[in-house]
Amino acid sequence: MTLRSTIRSNIKMALSSVKSNKWRSFLTMLGIIIGITSVVTVVSIGEGIKHQVNGQISQLGSDLITVRPGELVQRDSSGSINGVNFLQGSNSFGSLTQNDMNVVAKTKDVQQAVPLALVNGVVKVEGLKGSSPLVLATTSDLPKLLSQSIAGGSFFESDTSAEPYVAVIGANVAQKLFHQRMPLGSSFEFLGQQFFVQGVFNKFDTPPLSLSTDFNDTIFIPYTTAQMLTQNNTQLYEVLAKPTDPAQLGTVVKNISDSLTNEHQGQQKFTVLRQDEGLAVTNNVLDLLTRLIAGIAAISLLVGGISIMDVMLVSVAERMHEIGIRKALGATNRQILTQFLTEASVLSVLGGLIGVVVSLAIAFLIGSFSPLTPVVTWQIVLLATGVSLVVGIIFGTAPALKAARKDPIDALRNN
Repeated sequence: MTLRSTIRSNIKMALSSVKSNKWRSFLTMLGIIIGITSVVTVVSIGEGIKHQVNGQISQLGSDLITVRPGELVQRDSSGSINGVNFLQGSNSFGSLTQNDMNVVAKTKDVQQAVPLALVNGVVKVEGLKGSSPLVLATTSDLPKLLSQSIAGGSFFESDTSAEPYVAVIGANVAQKLFHQRMPLGSSFEFLGQQFFVQGVFNKFDTPPLSLSTDFNDTIFIPYTTAQMLTQNNTQLYEVLAKPTDPAQLGTVVKNISDSLTNEHQGQQKFTVLRQDEGLAVTNNVLDLLTRLIAGIAAISLLVGGISIMDVMLVSVAERMHEIGIRKALGATNRQILTQFLTEASVLSVLGGLIGVVVSLAIAFLIGSFSPLTPVVTWQIVLLATGVSLVVGIIFGTAPALKAARKDPIDALRNN
């Protein structure tokens, strides 16, 4: 009998054993299923987020520079990001100053700089409190700097002295606050003033786990108007900038960082990020999450492997007479070993494949009912199947050795 026919015969016997004990086989595979499902799901979510971040970088331009208050990231001696300061929080608003904004704008080779200031207050529509969207104050250069178009209406001009109480809203605000896609001319009350909707942004592609604010849930008002209403007490939480020459991006980032450090007397009270570093931050968070889930999955795989070993030991005991007959007919220890290793491997691989199918279903549901878009790659499917096979071989070795080493006379006596 050739090696190929032997393997085919062993696989058929293994599948027959699984079919004859469906529930026992399923419960045996459950640990493998849970472990593989966990890993594939988390990795697919991570891949999806990476794709979304890359899409945002492409949309906003790779030369966009973000200045935020506080040390949001940790850098090594070379300046590369090697960690995230979770205590700062991706939505924590600190206190950049107007001087910081001026420093960024006047830095060498900075083409334009745009402030984003948080304005605290309650938004009311027809006297009723709305869904409390974020209100940011900015200047007329924002759409150009973000490379974002207006779906309807227009963005406010630099000189808003004629009509200071105008606003441009995100796509989600239009639906949540006004229950329509294009509420141009609609009004809302904010800080005792009546604002009119002058424009609505097209939907921003904002990935999860991003340090950026979701502009789809934001109302934008003129910076000068906000300063006037708050008596110059707006919280400047972010400055966006672009270099004159995108090729000099690294130099401009360093110049901004050096200038702000001098402004703060050598204290690092800010973070300057390039667009591509947003992906590095996201990767750092995802790596931490993946390690956590991988640890849980490893426990599930261990439990699954032990279950396979237990069931295979029971199977060896139940089929001792069969082993004796095969040995009496000339089967070698190696053939018996291969048979039971194949059965353990088939159990484990089937569990892995079921786990992959379950993770595909979960990925579909997540993509349908959440802003996440998981991406399941063939590499992770192949890796999951390989891990399942390895678990089956490792934990199936002891039962297979027990069967292979059994004396044929003793085996035939078991009936």
